[in-house]
Amino acid sequence: MTFLDIPLLIIIFALFLIGFVGSIVPGIPGPPVAWIGMLLGHWCLLTKTSWVTIIITFVAALIITILDFVLQPWLTKNFGGSKAAVWGATIGLIIGLIFGSAFPPLVLIGPFAGAFIGEVTISGNTLTGSLKSATGAFAGFLLGTGIKMICVAVFLGIIIFEIIKNI
Repeated sequence: MTFLDIPLLIIIFALFLIGFVGSIVPGIPGPPVAWIGMLLGHWCLLTKTSWVTIIITFVAALIITILDFVLQPWLTKNFGGSKAAVWGATIGLIIGLIFGSAFPPLVLIGPFAGAFIGEVTISGNTLTGSLKSATGAFAGFLLGTGIKMICVAVFLGIIIFEIIKNI
């Protein structure tokens, strides 16, 4: 172990923390940030991840990031929604995150309510149609968030396994 391993580990785990936050918060690419932690793990003697692992996790992070951009609009459209539902879900999530500390269920209610309001007000959809498209937007949000969280958790598990293996 060198004198740089401890600061490097702190940076790696900070990147994983940011990766988890980025799996929920729009605008922060969770899996790619966590992957940078994987990449830094290659130069840390306590983790020493192989290049094969780095390449495989890069491909996984890339696929999941692309899937995240495609999944919510696709599900929203399949449920009869428009871009207004996708934008509404994103705005609802941001509002839910801001006020979620006072009332935690807002983090889940926000995207659904935002998609519903976006459909009713901007697209002029019926209440039933708006409810259906909000369900699609919400399902896309949950699915995308879940996939990103699992990806970051697997990356973290790999790093922890490498640390245990090298101690």
